[in-house]
Amino acid sequence: MRSARRVLIAVTSAVAALVTGCAGPATPAVDNGRVQVVTTTGILADLARNVGGDRVEVHSLVPDSADPHSYEPSLRDVRNVVYADVAFSNYALLEQHNVIKTLDANLRDGVPNVSLAEESVKYAAELIPLVENFSLDTIWLGLRVRGLAVDRGADRSSDVVLTATGMTGPGRLTAYLLGSFGQPDISFDSDDGFGVGEDADSVILPPDAHTHMSWAFTAPGIYRLTLQAALRVSVEQEPVPLGEGTFTFAVGVNPWEVPGMAVREVLNSGHTDLTVDTEAERLVLVSDAHGDGHGHDLAEAQDTVIEVPTKALHEIPGDPNLRFLGRAGTEIYQLPQAVLGAHVHGEIDPHLWHDVHNAQAYVELMRDTLISVDPDGAADYTASTAAYLDQLTALDTEVRDTIATIPEGRRQLVTTHDAFGYLAHAYDLSVAGFVTPNPAAEPSLLERRRLTETIDNLHVPAVFLEPNLAARSSTLQEVAKERGVRICRIYGDAFDDQVRTYVQLMQFNARSLQECLG
Repeated sequence: MRSARRVLIAVTSAVAALVTGCAGPATPAVDNGRVQVVTTTGILADLARNVGGDRVEVHSLVPDSADPHSYEPSLRDVRNVVYADVAFSNYALLEQHNVIKTLDANLRDGVPNVSLAEESVKYAAELIPLVENFSLDTIWLGLRVRGLAVDRGADRSSDVVLTATGMTGPGRLTAYLLGSFGQPDISFDSDDGFGVGEDADSVILPPDAHTHMSWAFTAPGIYRLTLQAALRVSVEQEPVPLGEGTFTFAVGVNPWEVPGMAVREVLNSGHTDLTVDTEAERLVLVSDAHGDGHGHDLAEAQDTVIEVPTKALHEIPGDPNLRFLGRAGTEIYQLPQAVLGAHVHGEIDPHLWHDVHNAQAYVELMRDTLISVDPDGAADYTASTAAYLDQLTALDTEVRDTIATIPEGRRQLVTTHDAFGYLAHAYDLSVAGFVTPNPAAEPSLLERRRLTETIDNLHVPAVFLEPNLAARSSTLQEVAKERGVRICRIYGDAFDDQVRTYVQLMQFNARSLQECLG
């Protein structure tokens, strides 16, 4: 499973390197008289078409109905990038990292490559922190890269590689990630030792990113896991060491009584990450103790213990995907990942467009970028942008007025995906909950109970599913049917055959909320 992931990255990098080698200077590659624009998502493509009008030809890398968080680029996507005269990505770690790598590696020299989420702040876009506050019974433990390592030549296409190099303990330690449909991706596994090269037990993250993980231990006792970090600026360059750290786990035993260790702190709740500090070039523990995304506490690995309490003891389910953990029915200690799926992200909620004012900032940034590429079209871009901004102003009023008709006590949003913080912030909604299914914790009674209690206590009349994620949302659908509440649609990251434009997306969501909650 580890090798399959590395092969995918290697293939993408190889294709990127091959095509980049053929790239020339920034001159139009498609001679049809129109500026070639490539975007990462369909939503961005729609905004670009409204700005550019007939002067542009726009291609989206992620197709409609696909999930930008997990989409893997194709050779056709590489071709579209090579021919592009300008590129727009959302970034803020919204897109799958291989999409960003494909974009950055294959654009011709001098082609504008705009990260809209970050750069739109200059146009009055409002960013909000990505708050993750999951009430798990045990500590929620992930991996993090802190900092961009720009002084080392890193950019958003670079990788930080975390590799397990040693472990001591009374049993087996396995760290893994469950995909959106329950497929496991094993990162660290002490059962077969820790290899090197292609057989290394490694996790690859972009700079300034975070990922969720599950951690399993087969026996009680003290475990010590050593990790090494390295920065890989590009495929051609040798990795640059970023430090080493050993982390201590107290599994089913007293965490304050670790032989040979002066314990200063025990971490046993909330959100903590094993973290690469790229500036200090060392590994530490970083916690969001309050779950609000606004501040982080730092702890040193040498005097801090991560507690895996007896209540973390679970039986291995009968799911064939989880056989790597051992025989079904065998008890293991487990810290579950907080969200199902490959959930790599940064500190900022990347879904800015759910606030129409942020979409307007995107549009203004696109206008100015296109004018820089095609100054002869400045008057056309200015006129089309002004007309579209007027349309978006009317849209903002329509969304606000529609949602305002919902009684205030019923504006409680329960969804499949934590993608609607901007919608809630801008239009006076409350994100009451979203599904965090985890089949490793059979039978997920705690999660179902919390979801049920949220629906009951708040008298939620409906829950909302994104069409492109409906197949992953059996828990939400089952609980909704049990409680007799409606299951309604809401659009997050992608269009489909019914909603094809950004304006339609926002109108549909507002009306769906009004109909199902009001």
